[in-house]
Amino acid sequence: MEYKMRPERKEKMEEVLHKRQPDLVLVMENIEDPHNIGAVLRTADSVGVQEIFVINTLIGVHEFRKKRSSGSADKWLSITHFDSVEKCVAALRQKGLQIWATHLGAEAISLYSLDLCQPIALVFGRERGGLSQEMLQQCDGNFIIPQVGMIQSLNVSVACAVSLYEAYRQRAQTGLQTKYSEDGKALILKEWCKQYDK
Repeated sequence: MEYKMRPERKEKMEEVLHKRQPDLVLVMENIEDPHNIGAVLRTADSVGVQEIFVINTLIGVHEFRKKRSSGSADKWLSITHFDSVEKCVAALRQKGLQIWATHLGAEAISLYSLDLCQPIALVFGRERGGLSQEMLQQCDGNFIIPQVGMIQSLNVSVACAVSLYEAYRQRAQTGLQTKYSEDGKALILKEWCKQYDK
């Protein structure tokens, strides 16, 4: 099927796709609040994250989709749903990614000490309770966002934004820009064209 669009629109898509980061993946485990989901997806799009892995063990995929309030950002992202931690982790390992969790553990390191230029997945947990023990046991490490206030936690969408922009900063500063293969770009562009045509 041939998709018709203004040349400027296609040029914009190709420009954005050129800056997508295939080795920086965002993982959401059982995040339920629609505003948080939407904010996380918008942030991911803004810093060049293409792939979002969503673990749903508390709500179904259809319920998650109804809850998204992302200002259309989800149209430009590749969102994969998993019904177990095990399946999600297997997919991340297959991509050759380190897995780091936002968790206030005894051995957690500062976000600013974490090498975010390596192939990596950043995992964020639900609003109440954070990440499951099963997920924490599968991670390569934990990181925290340094804070000096009385309350030692951030809203999940804010924590995600701070973390992803630090990854963006590190990668921009070092000149690192991993890119999708030509086949990979073609597949994403095809999906984007379908979204544009809706």
